[in-house]
Amino acid sequence: MTKRRTVLKAMLATGGLAVMPFAARAHEPTPQQVFADPNAPVLGNPDGDVTVVEYFDFQCTYCKRDYPMVRDVVAKDGNVKLVMKDWPIFGEASVYAAQAVQGAAALGRYDTALNALMTAEGRLTHARIEALLTGAGLDFDAIAEAVKANEQKISALLDSNYHQAEAFQFNGTPSYVIGRMVYPGILDRIMLESAIAEARSAG
Repeated sequence: MTKRRTVLKAMLATGGLAVMPFAARAHEPTPQQVFADPNAPVLGNPDGDVTVVEYFDFQCTYCKRDYPMVRDVVAKDGNVKLVMKDWPIFGEASVYAAQAVQGAAALGRYDTALNALMTAEGRLTHARIEALLTGAGLDFDAIAEAVKANEQKISALLDSNYHQAEAFQFNGTPSYVIGRMVYPGILDRIMLESAIAEARSAG
């Protein structure tokens, strides 16, 4: 157990996101980076005519509260591509969670890992993250190895998400980009459905 956590903790110390100064200069993200980053997990309909991008943190109370609603809206619509962008702003445990879930993604188990952490109540710790993922039927040894094998890819993804959120001047999570519009804050069901409809009508 200690060895597994040490593997991921070492990556926290060397990953660009963990040491990136908030004064770092933002670069305008391209539509490709925002909507079609090949390293960013995709849920919903990958070929949907509208893309919803959510910037979230695994310890964000509002992200977790609204997670079932967002998934339900996307599922019921049937033609929405949902791109989840880890933006871990609530400390080391959030970064650890993001890295672990990306490790699960490399094993083809992203949805399982995402659900395990997004539906868990309360604050996360390294031990709790491991317990939650293991409890969801995932092999944490395999996750740790996947994180190690994909360290550069995961670090680049989290760095890119960070720069995008900074460029959009988001103040916190959740925040969204839907079609051509940026939504820096919470969206309830009606607002989310309206934003999707607006993006669809705009083409």
